[in-house]
Amino acid sequence: MTSKYYENLLSVVLDASKSSSWEEAVLEWEVSDWDEDEEMETSCLCGKENIRYLFTIENTVTGLELEPIGSQCIKKFEREDLTDLTVTYEKLFKLKSALSNNEFIGLSSEYFSRKLIKYFFDEGVYDCEFNNYDGQNDYDFLMKMFNKKNKDSISKNQQRKINAIIINQIIPHLKELLEKDSQ
Repeated sequence: MTSKYYENLLSVVLDASKSSSWEEAVLEWEVSDWDEDEEMETSCLCGKENIRYLFTIENTVTGLELEPIGSQCIKKFEREDLTDLTVTYEKLFKLKSALSNNEFIGLSSEYFSRKLIKYFFDEGVYDCEFNNYDGQNDYDFLMKMFNKKNKDSISKNQQRKINAIIINQIIPHLKELLEKDSQ
């Protein structure tokens, strides 16, 4: 038995899609925007209330947009690329929240994931004057450190480099995102 939320999602997405089958219709959609409602006062287009992570999806065939749609509904599209994207943005939201609350941000799975580290690379966050605007080495370094099973084996110099990348490259990017959010 399917839930009323799932039935609502199917109906809304199919109505805004060119295809009439769910399996084909989900292929027409891409995430075009994302936001966070910290007070959780927003309802998903499926009808579920009190969602925190809000996305806008755009149909690449019809040009129509649907919003807000929650990350759980996007996962129901059963597309790995969309699921990965929503999970990455959820981590990014948590990282922005930690910065807003003046929490210590370390290279841990609490705040980071491999996909988020890659997202920062794709966004050019690691490109800076210090590395001649080629962030590949910083990206590779962070991935290597993040993947270490024994975090105690990280040397003091490696920890300094991790902290420098977070403080000088990632945090300024997060501050830019927070400024955009407040406008």
